[in-house]
Amino acid sequence: MTTYQLTALARTTDPTTMLRRFLGLDAVVTAGNGLAYVAASGPLGRFLGVDSGLLFGLGVFLTLYGAGVGYLAARKSPPTLGVRAVIEGNAAWAVLSVVALLVWLSPSTAGAVWIPMQALTVGGFAALQYAALRETRA
Repeated sequence: MTTYQLTALARTTDPTTMLRRFLGLDAVVTAGNGLAYVAASGPLGRFLGVDSGLLFGLGVFLTLYGAGVGYLAARKSPPTLGVRAVIEGNAAWAVLSVVALLVWLSPSTAGAVWIPMQALTVGGFAALQYAALRETRA
């Protein structure tokens, strides 16, 4: 991804602000998703064809993870080690989502669409955060 593409997406030329914005967006989406899973694990589980207990547990995890990512985004200069952990966590989540879909889960049609879309979104966050982190070090 070029610097121009990153600056257009983040609407800033400052690499640290860019990184913080991508982390912040990740935090909002992740925590929001987690809260939805916690609050509506039963109906969402039935709709997606995923066990509601699993969805509830994932929701708790995602809510806490999103809060942690939000904490990094709120820092004036997010620490590289923490950002790398988020990037690696997001990449792992994206890969494991697809593996779970292929090997373990038997979702409904909606779930079979939702799971890869979620993996692509999380993988996209990882890619944006990685590119922005590289810009902060350039």
